Amino acid sequence: MERVRDEAAIVTGASSGIGAAIAKRLCELGYEVFGFGRDFEKGELVETGTFHPVICDLLDTDRLCACVKEIATHHQVRILVNNAGVGYYGLHEELSPPKIKALVRTNLEVPMILTQQLLRQFKKHAGVIINISSVTAGGSNPHGCAYGATKAGLTSFSHSLFDEARKYGVKVVTIAPDMTKTDLYRNADFREGDEEESYLLPEEVADAVEYVLNQRDGVVVTDLTLKPQLHRIRRKTSNCGSEQESKEMK
Repeated sequence: MERVRDEAAIVTGASSGIGAAIAKRLCELGYEVFGFGRDFEKGELVETGTFHPVICDLLDTDRLCACVKEIATHHQVRILVNNAGVGYYGLHEELSPPKIKALVRTNLEVPMILTQQLLRQFKKHAGVIINISSVTAGGSNPHGCAYGATKAGLTSFSHSLFDEARKYGVKVVTIAPDMTKTDLYRNADFREGDEEESYLLPEEVADAVEYVLNQRDGVVVTDLTLKPQLHRIRRKTSNCGSEQESKEMK
């Protein structure tokens, strides 16, 4: 798929996991990719001729907007991937106010702000906004009420924004992955199962992004849900780091 050399993409949460996989794929597709993250010490992506790491706290709104404005001044930004997210799980009364604020701001406020900053340019150049949501957006989420609510909000935002901007050629797409092998669950009392069929890989979410971009002008895949074949998790315990056996969830 040929691309104009000066077309650019912005990917948040690009230092690891799904974001790093998407950023790498967009580089391979010929985009100048600006990847936002707190740090890039894990080395999943390094600065190259087409990948540009942007170290930025996404909750620092003034700096975030300044960075985006600088990029948009010098590049035709055609793609925005709102991928950065945080997850805190457990009974809702056990969440602290700072954790709830981090969930709402990172998972919902930041995508809204970035979209607002770029939307006029996207309307001029038929841009593509891809929001990485979650399967939790469409269901009840005990032990993850706040997280699921932020993802439901992001999905609702995507649907409404598409109807608002579609007449300008703007594509707005929601990708909703299920359990994926990333660091998102580092704050949870569970992780993905051991079987390969029980989780997605970040590269498979990047495949979905490429699929979206491969659609001809005039066709929009507005929603994609990705699930592993098996619905299993492995629960963590605090007993000397031991873990319970994988449990198939209903």
